[in-house]
Amino acid sequence: MSMRARLSRVLSTIFTSHILRDFRRSRARRKRGAVAEVHYFHQAADPYSHLAAQCLSRLQAKYAIEVIPHIVPPPDDQAAPERTRLNIYALRDAARVARRFGLHFPEGAEAPNPKIVSRANAQLALAVATGTFTADSVPIGDALWKGETALRESADDAVTARQLDEGNALRARLGHYLSGMFHFEGEWYWGVDRLHHLESRLAFEKLVQTPDTPLIAPYQKEMLDGPRAKIPPLIEFWFSFRSPYSYIAAQRVHRMASHHGATVEWRFILPMIMRGLPVPAPKSRYITLDVKREADMLGIRYGTMVDPRGEGIHRALAVLHRAIQLGKGAEYTESGLAAAFADGIDMSTDSGLWRTAQRAGLTKADVAAALADESWRPIAEKNRQALFDAGLWGAPTYRINGGPAHWGQDRLWALEEDLKAAIAAQR
Repeated sequence: MSMRARLSRVLSTIFTSHILRDFRRSRARRKRGAVAEVHYFHQAADPYSHLAAQCLSRLQAKYAIEVIPHIVPPPDDQAAPERTRLNIYALRDAARVARRFGLHFPEGAEAPNPKIVSRANAQLALAVATGTFTADSVPIGDALWKGETALRESADDAVTARQLDEGNALRARLGHYLSGMFHFEGEWYWGVDRLHHLESRLAFEKLVQTPDTPLIAPYQKEMLDGPRAKIPPLIEFWFSFRSPYSYIAAQRVHRMASHHGATVEWRFILPMIMRGLPVPAPKSRYITLDVKREADMLGIRYGTMVDPRGEGIHRALAVLHRAIQLGKGAEYTESGLAAAFADGIDMSTDSGLWRTAQRAGLTKADVAAALADESWRPIAEKNRQALFDAGLWGAPTYRINGGPAHWGQDRLWALEEDLKAAIAAQR
């Protein structure tokens, strides 16, 4: 193992440790003022911000906190490298998430007119300035997403621009890049999907005011219930050996398929950074810690890492291609992802690659044959193009029988809903 790999194992283990997390929390606690503050960053034309805003009043009522809102502009291109696809997907996804959480977002919504966005920002700026954001942000968002031109301008351009600049600067200073984000004493929580983590943190800090009320946005877990299929539905699963979210999704996709009698097509792709898409340092840091708390909640080992970027990825994909041909794609996918994100195995070395192959049931002859075969490369490109054709670009992504695709390990509940619907249609 190289010195780089050894250092990665040590530093990643420390960075994701509960000891360091608890130290950060205790230091933040010591700096807390008279009132615990939760900062919320809202983007007018972000569907996920509109969903998050619908939770603000309940959040402030349930917990002894002050929610401090900020309006922000869209993230820059490095943080949203496939902006057009993201914007289209977010509209569809937000409507699905709203139904799941008992919120509202218009079905079939379209990207709002820039003039209406400008007017919405002016209204939001006034709401921030007058302390009415919690009450006003939802009706402002409703009007925006319905395309209502009646939104009037209510603050001059200089005031709105200043608030957008200040919100953007604070977000960057605190270490993030997205909107629909909550920040509490050094930790970030994205939208309704991560609100349960924020609620758990606030409960740990003994800030609950109404303990008998349920969580505002409870975690949405796949259920693994219902009948098996008569005819196996097809789950297409796009993943990357450099994606920690792929790691905590892969074994769950496999279990779901096994329970419901579905077939999985393991569609490997090259990582975003090896496809020319940037991954800024704040994004990498946030993802690492976000995956850690998700993995902890799911009981999945995570944190001792060796980045397989470059040669490690190429070698792992070659072996995976061979494993799929031998009917062991699931086993090698899970082994390779665990190697990168839980076991700290360097797949760029022969010994590391062999360890991942051996525990997936492959032989040394299988590995040798795989490394001599370059046919995985056009398959990876074919998978990438199919992913783009599905309207997405990142991992993990999945869909049932060529239907609408879902992005992210926190959409396995949607995948399961689609899977159950496909099975029900067989009856």
